[in-house]
Amino acid sequence: MGKDEDSQEQIEEHKLYKIASELLQTERAYVSRLHLLDQVFSSRLSEEALKGSFPIDVVKGVFSNVGSIYTFHSQFLLPNLEDRMSQWDETPRIGDVMAQLAPFLRMYAEYVKNFDSGMDLLKQWTERSPQFNAIIQDIQSQEVCGNLSLQHHMLEPVQRVPRYEMLLKDYLKKLPEDDPDRNQAEKSLHIISMAATHSNTAIRKMENQKKLIEIYEMTGGEEDIVNPSNELIKEGQILKLAARNTSSMDRYLFLFNHMLLYCVPKFSLVGPRYSVRTRIGVEGMKVLETSNEDYPHTFQVSGNERTLELQASSEQDKDNWIKAFKETIEIFEQKNKTFKTASKEVVEEEVSKEELGNRAPRWIRDNEVTMCMKCKEPFNALTRRRHHCRACGYVVCYKCSDYKAPMRYDGNKLNKVCKDCFFILTGRGDAEESVCGKKKGILEIEAAHVSGNSLLCGFLQYGDRTKTCQRLWCVIPQHDALVLYLYGAPQDVKALCTIPLLGYQLEEEFPYSFRLCQSKSIHCFTAESEEAKQRWLRVIKKAVIGEIDYQAPIDGVIANGCHDVSSNSS
Repeated sequence: MGKDEDSQEQIEEHKLYKIASELLQTERAYVSRLHLLDQVFSSRLSEEALKGSFPIDVVKGVFSNVGSIYTFHSQFLLPNLEDRMSQWDETPRIGDVMAQLAPFLRMYAEYVKNFDSGMDLLKQWTERSPQFNAIIQDIQSQEVCGNLSLQHHMLEPVQRVPRYEMLLKDYLKKLPEDDPDRNQAEKSLHIISMAATHSNTAIRKMENQKKLIEIYEMTGGEEDIVNPSNELIKEGQILKLAARNTSSMDRYLFLFNHMLLYCVPKFSLVGPRYSVRTRIGVEGMKVLETSNEDYPHTFQVSGNERTLELQASSEQDKDNWIKAFKETIEIFEQKNKTFKTASKEVVEEEVSKEELGNRAPRWIRDNEVTMCMKCKEPFNALTRRRHHCRACGYVVCYKCSDYKAPMRYDGNKLNKVCKDCFFILTGRGDAEESVCGKKKGILEIEAAHVSGNSLLCGFLQYGDRTKTCQRLWCVIPQHDALVLYLYGAPQDVKALCTIPLLGYQLEEEFPYSFRLCQSKSIHCFTAESEEAKQRWLRVIKKAVIGEIDYQAPIDGVIANGCHDVSSNSS
C-alpha cells in the first residue's frame, strides 16, 4: 500500500514538472517572437524612419510598448524560470516565481488597448510607403518568420497572458492542498486573472483578427481583409451550379459583415489555399431558396456584382447558410439606416419656439461644427471660441451668445443664450423677424439639413492644387444632385464651397482615392475604405453626365457614406 502511495505521488510530481516545463518551453518560444517584433521589425523600421522615409511616430504607434514587454520577459521572467527549472529536484515549485513577477503583466493593458490603432497604422503605411512595405516583406520572407505575417506575430502578446492563466489553473489542479507552493501559486493566479480581465473584450476581437489574418494568407494576400471593422460570419465549402449546363463545381465561401468572398480551392501542400473569384457586397444583396429537381438543397445569392446559384451539402446546411445571409443583410441595412437617422436627429430634436426655456435642449457637440451656427464666422482658439446656447443647444461665438434669459427648466435662473433665442424669449418679435428675414447666400445651407435629405454623405479627405489635404464632410443633396457640397463638419450651417459635378471627368486612383477633373480644375478625394469609395463613384458617375433621378435615391443609397456620422451626431 505504501508503494502505491509513493507511486501515485511520483505520478503527480511528474505532472507538475510537465506543466512547469511547458511554461518554460513556451516562454522561450515567446521571447524569440518578442525579439523578432522588437529587435528585428521595429528596429529595422525605426532605422529607416530616421532617414526620413516615414514618421518615427508611425513605428511607435504600430509596436506600442512591445519593447518594454520584451525587456521584462527576456531579462526577468525567462531567466527566473530557467533558474528554477534547473533546480527543480531541490525546489519543485513555480508559484513563488510567478507571484513575484506577475504584477508586471499589467503592462499588457497598454499593448492591447493600442492594438487596433496599431493594426490600422500598419495597414495604412504598408499601402502608403514603399520603403515601409519593402522592409516588412523582406523580414517576412526570412526563415525566422516561419511563413507568417507581421500581423500574425503581433497577436502573440495579446494571447500570452491567458496562456499563463490556463497553465497556472492546470498547475493548481495537480498541486496537493498542503503543498507549500499553493499559497504563492493562488496569489499569482489571482494577479494574472486580473491582468487578463483588462483585455477580455480585446482578446475576442483578436481572435477575429487572427482569423482574418489566416484568411488573408489562405487567399494569397487578398486586399482589405485584415481590417478591424471586418467580421467573419460564416465560411465553408459549397457547390456552384453552372449556368449553362448541369455540372456543379467545388467552391468555398467566406461571408463577412459587409461582403462575400466567392473562392475557388487551389492545390497546396501547406494547408488550404483559395483564389478569390468574385467579391459580392452585402449592400443590395438578396438571398432566396430555389427548387431544382436534379440538385437538392439549392439557394441563390444575388448582389450588384454577380448572382450565384449554390448547392449545400444538406437541407440543414442550406438553412444555416440562408439564415447567416439574411441576418448579415438585416444587420448591415439596420446600421446604414442610422446614417440617415443620425443626420436627421438635429432637425427632429430641435426645441420648438414654444418649448424654448421649458425643455433642456440637445447640445450640438463642439467637434460637429467649425463655425458659429448663427453668424457663420469660423471658430479659433484665441479670438472666437465656442459657446453653447442654453435654450436651443447651438454652438455659437461669444458675440452671438452675449445675452441672458431665464430658463424655466433651470428654476428660472439666467442662462447664456444666443441672439435669436433671446429675441423669442423676451418677446422681441421685430428683431427676430429682421434676423430671420436676412437673405441667405448660396453656401448658407445647413449641413444637417442636406445630409438628412441626401443621396450620399460622409467624410472624405479633400485637396486641390491650392489646398492641402483636409478631412471634410461631403454631401450630394437629393434636391440638388448635380452639386457636391463641402463642409468643415456635419453640423456646420454654411458650406465651405460647392462643386458643380456636371461635365467633370471622374478618374479612379490608388486604393480609396478618386478625382474630378475639368480643364485646369482638379479636385482629389480619398475615402476611408474601398467600399465607401465605390458608393461615391456610383453616385458621381451619374451626376457628371446629368443622369440623376431627383425623386429617388441612386441604387438604394441614402446617406450611408460613412460610419462617422453616427458617432459624431448622436
